[in-house]
Amino acid sequence: MPRRVRQVFVYNKTKETFLAFRVDVADSILSRLVGLLGKRSLKPDSGVWIVPANAIHTVGMLFTFDLVLIDKDFKVVAVRELVRPFRVTRPIFRAESVLELPAHAIFRSRTEVGDQLVIERYETRQPTPTDLPDTTIGPQDSGEDLIHSSPASTSI
Repeated sequence: MPRRVRQVFVYNKTKETFLAFRVDVADSILSRLVGLLGKRSLKPDSGVWIVPANAIHTVGMLFTFDLVLIDKDFKVVAVRELVRPFRVTRPIFRAESVLELPAHAIFRSRTEVGDQLVIERYETRQPTPTDLPDTTIGPQDSGEDLIHSSPASTSI
């Protein structure tokens, strides 16, 4: 059975903007090797987070994309805009991981070196009792007056 791909969102805390909402986590040898290979494009709100990595290659890629290299504290240490196919990026030794994002994501989010990112996974939140509407029946809603005034309850 194939393993389900984990997804995270990426938020630029410094600029208060989102970089992407559906970023696949590539943290196994196979998923890191494959990355975006074979894909024809990235959806505007998607991407791939390659962990660990400090450089990438685009041999076999079919489109341009943006790169954000981040350190272990999720601080941006380098950005590369519009990385073209069949290239190899030089390693940034301070980087611990790489975000591959749609072209122009860096420009739209105004992300730059030194920005602090927040990367968190999606969690389905179960409603708590405080989130649910109050369904308790009080004395005015108990229906007792309906029973007493109902025609079926009168005796003949």
